Amino acid sequence: MTLNSAFDSLQENASKPRFCKSLSLGETWKSKSTRMIPEEFVRRTNGVFEHRLVFSVSWGNSWQVWLQRDENGLFMEEEDWDEFVDDNLLDPSDILIFTHVDTMFTEARIYKKDSRFFKQVISSPLLGAEAFNPKPQTSRQDTPSSAAPPGFAPFASGSASASASRARQSCSSVQNPEQYLLNPQNPYFVKTLSKKIDVLYVNQDVIQKYDLKFGPHLSPVYYLLPTEKHEAVLKIYRNNTPCFNRWAAICKKYDKKEGDSVVCELERDSRGVVTAVRVHFVNE
Repeated sequence: MTLNSAFDSLQENASKPRFCKSLSLGETWKSKSTRMIPEEFVRRTNGVFEHRLVFSVSWGNSWQVWLQRDENGLFMEEEDWDEFVDDNLLDPSDILIFTHVDTMFTEARIYKKDSRFFKQVISSPLLGAEAFNPKPQTSRQDTPSSAAPPGFAPFASGSASASASRARQSCSSVQNPEQYLLNPQNPYFVKTLSKKIDVLYVNQDVIQKYDLKFGPHLSPVYYLLPTEKHEAVLKIYRNNTPCFNRWAAICKKYDKKEGDSVVCELERDSRGVVTAVRVHFVNE
């Protein structure tokens, strides 16, 4: 079944707003045109997501994408969209279907071509990266096949190449990040600052790598700086994505800008729960 006929069939019975993405001739997944949010989707949702969307997939990962409008329409920020593309190892023949769930939250389904059919990806493309996923999440393989449009079926992605086995919050430009750690046994990640720095996210790959545990939503946490300590609040988004607020204030105070990298060392209590982020400024 062709892309158009499959998606038309899906739309006929759709109770929630949704849109589809696939590549046209000459496009790549990082072309600006692929970052556009269809105006029909915006109208049907009454613009409730305002300035950002959160894409969630069936195996538990999620991505926040910030939105900007120009004279041509509403677009996802390039860096945020590129992260989604890279994390999911998108191929030119892939098809994406996004379904609005609530306010900013949107379900993302990825379909890969297999012979004559498109099959839904139901497990992380990075599950083969053992170095960063020692305890892979269990994929929801009990998802009914009826959830897919005609001509589509569930598809468990295979192992990724070694080049893809990396945490998205790591940055290869930081040489030997372990040298910055106060305690070499502590979990850590490298964060390269983007345009949007309102909160500090802990990537799912980092959580899986260290089997991290977090306190409840809105519990107190701390930023530990070289000479001071700042209180913050832990926020838990859907699909258990944790983040620390007041990150923008830290970046502003220490004059950190887009493109700068910091090493984030996580401190845990006796129960193994993350209680603080020790922030190390690279090359300082």
